[in-house]
Amino acid sequence: MKRNATAVWNGTIKEGSGHLTTDSKVLEKTQYSFNSRFAEGIGTNPEELMAAAHAGCFTMKLSADLTEAGFNPTSLETKATVSLDNGVITSSHLVLQASIPGIEDTQFQEIAAGAKANCPVSKAYNVDIQLEATLL
Repeated sequence: MKRNATAVWNGTIKEGSGHLTTDSKVLEKTQYSFNSRFAEGIGTNPEELMAAAHAGCFTMKLSADLTEAGFNPTSLETKATVSLDNGVITSSHLVLQASIPGIEDTQFQEIAAGAKANCPVSKAYNVDIQLEATLL
């Protein structure tokens, strides 16, 4: 399986702007700019997209691992925060809130840690990955 996206940029780094389009059209000429990346401008940025990818991948991997362990998760909600410090992406911090009938916290933490370590996006990122997992 291969997925792709296209980026178009016009102009200088500070005054220019660009847009992103994915094959699925979930992003279709979605704006990004210097301000959307480094200030409070309108549009997306690479770190936001990395956070979305990590949150989605981790949550799906966790669901698969829980199902394989015999649990039926009612709700899994993950917020990912990707940090850009001095021009370097340094970390991804996952905050999970989960509702899973019949699971003990120890087993939940173990399965969540495994999903963090083994989701394909975690494996692709060469950054510090932290996880805060709360069983509701």
